[in-house]
Amino acid sequence: MSLKIGIVGLPNVGKSTLFQAITQKQVDKANYPFCTIDPNIGVVAVPDERVELLAQLNNSQKKIYTTIEFVDIAGLVEGASKGEGLGNKFLANIREVDAIVYVLRCFKKDDIINVRSDINPFKDKEILDMELILKDIETVEKRINSLEKEVKSGDKKAVKEMETLKKTYELLKKGDPIYSFSWTEEEVKIIKSYQLLSFKPRIYLLNGKQQDVDQFKDFFDNYISMDVLEESDIAELSAEEKIDLGVNEELKLNELIKKSYEILNLITFLTTGLDETRAWTIKKGDKAPQAGGAIHSDFEEFFIRAEVINWKDLIDCGGFSKAREKGMIRTEGKEYVVQDGDVIEIKSGK
Repeated sequence: MSLKIGIVGLPNVGKSTLFQAITQKQVDKANYPFCTIDPNIGVVAVPDERVELLAQLNNSQKKIYTTIEFVDIAGLVEGASKGEGLGNKFLANIREVDAIVYVLRCFKKDDIINVRSDINPFKDKEILDMELILKDIETVEKRINSLEKEVKSGDKKAVKEMETLKKTYELLKKGDPIYSFSWTEEEVKIIKSYQLLSFKPRIYLLNGKQQDVDQFKDFFDNYISMDVLEESDIAELSAEEKIDLGVNEELKLNELIKKSYEILNLITFLTTGLDETRAWTIKKGDKAPQAGGAIHSDFEEFFIRAEVINWKDLIDCGGFSKAREKGMIRTEGKEYVVQDGDVIEIKSGK
């Protein structure tokens, strides 16, 4: 499962520095707007101690983590929806991602150009939201107009689509965030087909030192605060250097990576053995056959059963043999809903 997270924000708020820290991939982060013209892309592993511990338990030759693709997108300015700055390119790049990290400037630094007159991350968020909404209004209006003939002909599918689009349109015109609205499964499918920008889930990253962030954090839910420049410097240190300097091994960056994974409503199950220990990505609520399908399509098509144990129980038992002796490994069928942290062995007819 390929996952893409877009890093967005106004120019010079720390997007490219964040991207470099996450991926440890050098990018041009010069101090001027639009230095990132083509989106930089980097694939990073999702930190997971369960992979480490299971690999140790089974002396696995390889460790394979789930991954997220981070996309550093050019800075947006007011008027992007009308093509200002690199607006059209910016908005097209956002269409391609699954979720968005809003990088919002809380720090005060005179030598870093600020395209706005003051430091106000809530206002910056509003600018980003509005540009996405304006572009979505344009998209929805066009589709509503083109659907009218089909609706008049009595096409039931078109009628339902029109109802959903009109509801979406009314919310957008009010400036409401459609990503947090309560939609039916059918409505979600319709909205997703248009890749509406403001429908994508998002995390707010408040960039600055703690004293800079404290005055703004109450305005946001689902946020992470960090000094991106400091995190970038720490990310470049080796494990030994971190110990020597007394730096906490767990970075805020890892928290961002994990939260990005969570907001997409995904879970991880694991497989482990002598050859490899591996984390696999599936949607929350997926059943055992879909988990098999993540490994190989034949496992889903010819699924018979799954042998399942929680990763912690497996470690506490000391391995599969002792877990079987204690009756800790369960046999589950096609209706079993996979849980985060399940260690699974799929049995199939092929």
